[in-house]
Amino acid sequence: MNAARVELLGLPLDPVSMPQALAWVRARLTDPRPAQVVTLNPEIVVRSRRDPELRRALREAELVTPDGVGVLWAARRLLGLRLAERVTGVDLTLRLFEELGPELRVFLLGGRPGVAERAAAAAEGLGVRVAGTHHGYFDDEAPVIAAVARSGANLLLAGMGERQETFLWRNKLRLGVPVMIGVGGTLDVLAGEARRTPAWSRRLGVEWLLRVGLDPKRWPRALRLLRFVIEVERARRLPPVKR
Repeated sequence: MNAARVELLGLPLDPVSMPQALAWVRARLTDPRPAQVVTLNPEIVVRSRRDPELRRALREAELVTPDGVGVLWAARRLLGLRLAERVTGVDLTLRLFEELGPELRVFLLGGRPGVAERAAAAAEGLGVRVAGTHHGYFDDEAPVIAAVARSGANLLLAGMGERQETFLWRNKLRLGVPVMIGVGGTLDVLAGEARRTPAWSRRLGVEWLLRVGLDPKRWPRALRLLRFVIEVERARRLPPVKR
């Protein structure tokens, strides 16, 4: 991977394209050292301001990809860096299935009971080997961690909402999976529980805005985007740090 890591609003960011991210994952699948991938979006940035554990998880992640048009905008505005494209959890998952299917042994973790199993059936239909599944509604982490560790998976996809990054970070060594990625609602998409927004919205970078606009339950999340914009503009006005 040629892209050098940068710092955006005090957090790491690897300015990778989708092909670079795919190549990185493929290289790590046979590495015995567990690695965490975070797909960074404005919401995660804002939440990390009040969550020290999340900040540490982000800083210690082995790969942090640009997820969200807001991150691309902020990188350009603050760093003068024009990123090639977004590398989102759902797009990365689908491309991994498409290009590395037979090489993958995937554990699907997250969603309501039954969702991971339906997502597994969809993955198997794409030629992916499924090492195991478990829903995301659990309080006792120990049995889940043990199930993942003994599954022989080389890829763990965790769709556990806001706790997925810290769960993976805290348990990285015990999970023991070469590559683990927080993928948000990707399992719901695979299971047919949720539909992706139209392709045109993804091309224009307004996919998130359309999802929020069509779902009143998501409206409060728009405040985080506003806070993100404010943080970017505040950082832009700060004087450069003398070195």
